[in-house]
Amino acid sequence: MKSIVRRQYLLILAAISIFSMYSFLKADDPKDAPISMPYKAAGLSDRQAAAHLLSRFTYGAMPGQVDEVVKTGVVKWFEKQLTGRQKDDSLKQLLAQYDLISYSNEQVSKVFPRGGQLVRMAIAEGVIDKDSVGTQNRKEYKGKLDSFMTAKGFKPERELFRQFINQKIYRAAYTENQLQEVLTDFWFNHFNVSMTKNDCAKFIPGYERDVIRPNVTGKFENLLLATAKSPAMLLFLDNFTSTGSNQNMDAETPRQAGKVLSKPDPMKRTLQQKTTKIKKNSQGLNENYAREVMELHTLGVDGGYTQQDVTQAAGILTGWTIYPMGDYGKTVAIQKIIDRIGEDKLAERGFVRDGDFLFTPNRHDNSDKVVLGKTFKGNDGYQEGVQLLRMLAHHPSTAKFISRKLAVRFVSDHPPASLIDKMAKTFAAKDGNIEQVLITMVSSPEFWSKTALREKTKSPFELAM
Repeated sequence: MKSIVRRQYLLILAAISIFSMYSFLKADDPKDAPISMPYKAAGLSDRQAAAHLLSRFTYGAMPGQVDEVVKTGVVKWFEKQLTGRQKDDSLKQLLAQYDLISYSNEQVSKVFPRGGQLVRMAIAEGVIDKDSVGTQNRKEYKGKLDSFMTAKGFKPERELFRQFINQKIYRAAYTENQLQEVLTDFWFNHFNVSMTKNDCAKFIPGYERDVIRPNVTGKFENLLLATAKSPAMLLFLDNFTSTGSNQNMDAETPRQAGKVLSKPDPMKRTLQQKTTKIKKNSQGLNENYAREVMELHTLGVDGGYTQQDVTQAAGILTGWTIYPMGDYGKTVAIQKIIDRIGEDKLAERGFVRDGDFLFTPNRHDNSDKVVLGKTFKGNDGYQEGVQLLRMLAHHPSTAKFISRKLAVRFVSDHPPASLIDKMAKTFAAKDGNIEQVLITMVSSPEFWSKTALREKTKSPFELAM
């Protein structure tokens, strides 16, 4: 009898221990961190709190929406917005008419040829005469190209851009997941690419859809890496052309070049040297992305980096380019390498493919580099760049920079230092979890301060919505 009682006692004790441990772990789980909105301490009513949330995290309150949020509860409403899982059936019906915005980057490269590419294809197929380009009757010339496009199934770029812009308007106006849309706009502006640059413009719809939108409340590191590897960013900041010296690959030069250098003719040797020099100058190190990723994407202009850090970071990111898609990104040479090696053997040779991204070891500077005092081993190849971006994503300056930018967008143009510090602390403690940083922001007294109410001026687009 005593043994039975003792056994039951131990089982109860074990159950209590497990429950206590589970509760402790649950409380420490970032996703289950409680949201506390101290708006009443700031003297705000439920309706005022609801109106404030709607003014910050939506494109504007619909008639009766303040009452709906009050009925739902401000905390519960915000939690639902963070998940982004509200039904959007009516929006889906509206977007169904826009088929082009669902095209993959590869489809886009095939269906929307660039002007020069279109003309070359038309010439190759005898649609227009090479010698008559620019001299033909403009109307007749355009008519031939239009007919050629129709026959080939090509479409004009303007139709893709029209659908992309229209879907943005529809989403802002009709989505039930307003916070997701506002954050998509925020991060798109943060990791900005421009439709005015022809090379990257066609890939922007896919950039927003596949890179920005799925990561708006996730880990900042994932968002940073996804943008760095996207065709839109690689083309916009020219990192797709950035090359460095790779001593392991230098021996694998084309045989023809070796023959030229082996000949004793000094004139040919001089010509080869000049040609090599010109090639290196035009296809060498490009610092555009390395500078932007530090100044605008992570550390901020006062983040503590130097020009030497930029140059070294650019070397780390050499070889980051796009997988061949038509003639985009000048990838003809890369396609020849792939054809020679074989798609199935790329990984063995150090190439890394991830969707439309390609790391090419033959273009990578394999010397050691130092950025912000940390040494990166050049022989690590693709992982060297991943390690760099991971370091930048978790840097204290990045935590401050991103926190301040979020506070400026959602609180006031001059957010209190105390709020930025709280958000940066969460950023660091929660592994750059954007959702948790937002929760810290709305749980702070600074967010609900009466001085923050009606502090933000809406953009023309927001006003139109």
